[in-house]
Amino acid sequence: MKKILMTLIASSLILCTGSLAENEEIEAKDLAELLNLVREGKVINKSISDRREQDFLADRNNQQGSLNEAKRRQQQEEARSERLENQFEKNEQDIAAKQEILAKRLGSLRELFGVLQQVSGDTQGVFEGSIISAEYPGRGVWLGEFAQSMGKSTKLATIEEIERLWYELQRETTESSKVTKFTAEVTKLDGSKVNQEVIRVGDYNLISNGEYVAYDINTGLITELPKQPAARFVSSASDLQSASSGFIPFALDPTRGQLLQLQIEVPTIEERIRQGGTPGYVIIALGIIALLLSIERFITLTLVGRGVNKQINNPDTADSGNPLGRILQVYHQNSDADVDVENLALKLDEATLKEQPKIGARIAFIKIISMVAPLLGLLGTVIGMIVTFQAITLFGTGDPKTMAGGISQALITTVLGLVVAIPTVLLHSIVNAKATSILHVLSEQSAGLIAEHAEKTNK
Repeated sequence: MKKILMTLIASSLILCTGSLAENEEIEAKDLAELLNLVREGKVINKSISDRREQDFLADRNNQQGSLNEAKRRQQQEEARSERLENQFEKNEQDIAAKQEILAKRLGSLRELFGVLQQVSGDTQGVFEGSIISAEYPGRGVWLGEFAQSMGKSTKLATIEEIERLWYELQRETTESSKVTKFTAEVTKLDGSKVNQEVIRVGDYNLISNGEYVAYDINTGLITELPKQPAARFVSSASDLQSASSGFIPFALDPTRGQLLQLQIEVPTIEERIRQGGTPGYVIIALGIIALLLSIERFITLTLVGRGVNKQINNPDTADSGNPLGRILQVYHQNSDADVDVENLALKLDEATLKEQPKIGARIAFIKIISMVAPLLGLLGTVIGMIVTFQAITLFGTGDPKTMAGGISQALITTVLGLVVAIPTVLLHSIVNAKATSILHVLSEQSAGLIAEHAEKTNK
């Protein structure tokens, strides 16, 4: 019983006096010592409880003061909110009254400012797309700011702003009729930028270093063109660049760059020939050969014809340098009275036949080329269509550029074949007519010589 009682007392002591000896084990040797420990724990617990109670009362007093202060501030803010609401309502009434007064005073000026806003906005788009801005940059920025300010009901245009808008409109109209020179930064194809002289032709074209340049409306930069148009247009630009006064013929683009861009995309003769491929080169080579042969035959037959005509005027002296002179030599060698007319005719015919190959040499080859050239053009057309269908098989018909190469080859070779064939036929006709004319003269003179010999022998 004594052990049980001591255990209960120790348990109650631990529960009541947890702070008596923290982290330490308390063991009582006997009941008297245990009683003292309990008594000391009660004293300590009472002092701790009193201190906690005092702290609680102090905190409660502080909280009550904070609550009173919060209520006081709430009342002040509610009063301030009421004052602000009243002031807001009063301001709303004042604003409405002043807006009504402003509307009455503006009157027709409101329409004027609306027109100013619309005009400045439209003019900004015109200025941004005008090459005059290359010489006078920054005009569109001011117009944009002016249009935005006109959109605000509290902002009114000043006399200076209205006059500047009128001035910009008048300057755009005036400058569009001028040809001026100014120095500007030109962006080269390699990305470098160079300050050089630029000529502006109204609102249509820009020229620098005798060549056309472009104005990029998105970046506001003057850039070189990737390729210049035809030489006749570039020559007019060069003439204008070097001129100082007077009237100069100039290739003007009234579409402000669209026609110039189309002219740049037009392929040159070299590019067109390159599109024809191998058949195109063969056709051109044959055309050059036919042209050279035709020129050679024309010159040769012209000289032969002159020699024959000269020989006709001097029948007594046979010149071996022309066909008729060689035929006359045969006649003189066989013009004795004892020579039979038939034998003489045969010898003259033989001499005439010997002259025919020299006179008609290479004329047949010209005719062959005139017949082969369109056939080669047809061959190139077939090859080009094969290339086109191969492109369609691989890439479909969605992108026309994939088929452009084959179609270009098909059309160019056909054109080249006809271009070579048509003049070759005409050249063949010319040189063939000259050869036929000379042969006709030889036959005619041979027949005359036979007739003359027949008259002599009959006598």
